Amino acid sequence: MKFVVDAETAGARVDAWVAARVSESRARVQQSLEEGLCTVNGRAAKLHYKVRAGDEIDFTAPPEPLTEAVAQALPLTVVHVDPWLVVVDKAAGMVVHPAPGHDDGTLVNALLGLGLFAGEAGDLRPGIVHRLDKDTSGLLVVARTPEAKERLQDLFARHDLTRQYLAVVQGRLPRDEGTFDTLHGRHPTARLRFSSKVAEGKRAITHWRVERRFGEAATLVRATLHTGRTHQVRVHFHDAGHPLLGDALYKKSIPDPRVRELAAALGRQALHAAVLGFTHPFTGEALLFTSAPPPDFLQILEGLAALDAPGGPA
Repeated sequence: MKFVVDAETAGARVDAWVAARVSESRARVQQSLEEGLCTVNGRAAKLHYKVRAGDEIDFTAPPEPLTEAVAQALPLTVVHVDPWLVVVDKAAGMVVHPAPGHDDGTLVNALLGLGLFAGEAGDLRPGIVHRLDKDTSGLLVVARTPEAKERLQDLFARHDLTRQYLAVVQGRLPRDEGTFDTLHGRHPTARLRFSSKVAEGKRAITHWRVERRFGEAATLVRATLHTGRTHQVRVHFHDAGHPLLGDALYKKSIPDPRVRELAAALGRQALHAAVLGFTHPFTGEALLFTSAPPPDFLQILEGLAALDAPGGPA
């Protein structure tokens, strides 16, 4: 739905203004704003924005929520399980929890199918305290009980854990290591993306270290998260001019056709959650888990190495 604000109604908060004109609750309108489905003059708007005469508002209602997740027998690699939590090695292509467009086939459905926790009506993400993007592979911890979920959420809120990712980025990084310390917020015009180049947002910190260089074409890096923002690693390297190979959302053109072919063959962003470490919230034990990159990730490394080798493919 499209609206134009008139002079008589100018000055109201955008969520209240829209809610008065659509058959949706104010909470649903706020959800639409937060997800970038409601824009003002073609740009995402803050909830507290006060509309002005002549503003053009485009509103799309958010999808109706599902009511519960169902148990499914799905392949899943479990690397640790105890009475309070489970650590899994998620395959690329698996969504973490049900959401519009992904009603089933998710990590939550698989965990329910294994009987590792019980679902509740109205809860599509029981035990989920952090997420990996659908096309990111690697380690994820899930709570098995409500109390464990609270304690793990507190641990993540304090950033009191170790998370390291392996990523293949475009081009040659200018230094052997560095730190991104930026703001992080939703992109002002592309609703599915986030950006570090925003005037307002949350702090995002990523330390990175070069693991291997592939000439001028690409670099394998190890990224250590000190915060956990949505798409954080992908955004930081994209905004620095070195997007992840294969990333369809945060991308730039790849001049070398051989590297383009490798990225297309991967079919996803070259990102793997390789290390997860934390203190067990109940036993106090120091836990550290590692995950080797999956075959598709290794394949792109082998392909880049072949291009970079003396006498490699011309």
